[in-house]
Amino acid sequence: MATTTPTVHEVCVAAKDASHVLARTDRAAKDACLRDLAERIEARDAEILEANTADVEAGREEELTEALIDRLTLTEARIGDMATGVREIAGLEDPVGEIAESWTLPNGLRVQKQRAPLGVIGIVYEARPNVTIDAAALCLKSGNAVVLRGSSAAETSNGILAGLVRESLRDSGLPEAAVSLLSGGGREQLGELATQEGLVDLIIPRGGEGLKIALKAVAKVPVMYAAAGNCHVYVHEDADLEMAARIAYNAKVQRPGVCNAAETLLVHESAASALLPSVLADLEAAGVELVGDERVRANTGGASVEEATEEDWGTEFHGLKMAVGVVDSLGDAIEHINRHGTGHSDAIVTSSDDAAEEFTDSVDSAAVYVNASTRFTDGYEFGMGAEIGNSTQKLHARGPIGLRELTSTKYVVHGSGQVRE
Repeated sequence: MATTTPTVHEVCVAAKDASHVLARTDRAAKDACLRDLAERIEARDAEILEANTADVEAGREEELTEALIDRLTLTEARIGDMATGVREIAGLEDPVGEIAESWTLPNGLRVQKQRAPLGVIGIVYEARPNVTIDAAALCLKSGNAVVLRGSSAAETSNGILAGLVRESLRDSGLPEAAVSLLSGGGREQLGELATQEGLVDLIIPRGGEGLKIALKAVAKVPVMYAAAGNCHVYVHEDADLEMAARIAYNAKVQRPGVCNAAETLLVHESAASALLPSVLADLEAAGVELVGDERVRANTGGASVEEATEEDWGTEFHGLKMAVGVVDSLGDAIEHINRHGTGHSDAIVTSSDDAAEEFTDSVDSAAVYVNASTRFTDGYEFGMGAEIGNSTQKLHARGPIGLRELTSTKYVVHGSGQVRE
C-alpha cells in the first residue's frame, strides 16, 4: 500500500495537538520516557553508528569541510554522551508549574506567576545529529512538542535518532507527534515551517549565518537565534602568562569548529614580547593558521604569522585559524571585542579584580569569562543538562538555551467570588 508523507502544515497541526497533552503530563511520565530513550540509544548504538557512517561518507564525497565533518560524526563516546545527557535532563527539576512569584492582593485575590511550556518549537539545525536527541529531550521535559528540521547531510542519522524518540513516546503512552522530523525538503520546507502562525510558537535555528539570513527573510513566527560565535581571549598586562597561554590554546584548539572556540587572541602591549613567541609557537605546532597585526608579526619568535585583514577580525573561522592582535589598553580590547564580536563568549586573563570587573561590565556578550576558557559556554558545562544552542539575543533568553529558556510564564489567579467594581 502506498504511503503519503504529511505536509509541513499537517505535521505542525499534529504537534500542536500533542503539545496540549504534554502541557498536562506530569514529571514522572516525562522522566520515564526519557530514561527509556537513554536505554534505547545505548542498546541501538551499532545501528546509529551504521547510519552515521553513511552520512559521513556521503559528506566526504560532497567535500564538506573538516569542521562540518567533525560536527556530523558520531562515535561510541558521543553516543554515550547523548544517553548520559538524556538521563541528566530526566534528573533535572521540571520547570513546568514552577512558581516564580506569588502574592495576595488587598481584595483577597491570590496571584501566582508560574512557568508554562511555550507549545510547539521548531528546531532547524545543520549537520549535528546529536541535536536531534538534545532538542527532543529538552522539549519533552519542558512540556513542548518539537518539529525538527535537520540538514540533509545528517538525514540518515537524524532519521534513526528521531525514530528512537518516537518509539519511546509511543511505549510510554505519550503522543508520537510530540516529536516530528521533517526531511527530504529544500529551502521551501524551511519557509513553510517558519510561516506556521498559530501552530508553531518559536523557531530556534542552530547553524551558520546563511541559515539565519534565510530565516529572517521568511519567518512569520518568533525566532530565537542560536547565533555564530566570533569569540575572543584578551590577555591583560598583569596576567599570569602561563595561565594565559593555557587558556588561549584551549579556547582555540580543544575543538576549533564549535561556536564557543576563540577566533581572536588580543594581548596587551606590555605582555606581548613575553607571551607571544611561546603561545604562537604552541598554536602553530597544533596546526593553527595564524594571522596578526604589525606588532604581533614583530614578536613571533619564529612562528609563521601572515598579515591580518580587516575581514579576519570579524570572521568566525570554524577551524584551525586564529587572528592575533596587540592592544594598548583594556579599553581598546573592550572596544575591539564589542565592534568585531558576535556577543557570544569572551574572556579576560588578569590578576586585577578591577580590570576583571570593567571587562565583565563592558563586554556585551552572553557569556563573559575571567581567567577561564570560552569553551565552557555550554548547557552541560553550566549544569543545565543539554542545550539547544547559545542565544546572543536579549529577548526572551540569552546564553545557553536550556529547560527554563523553553518555557514562558502565565498568571494563575485564585479568588473567592471577587468581581471588579
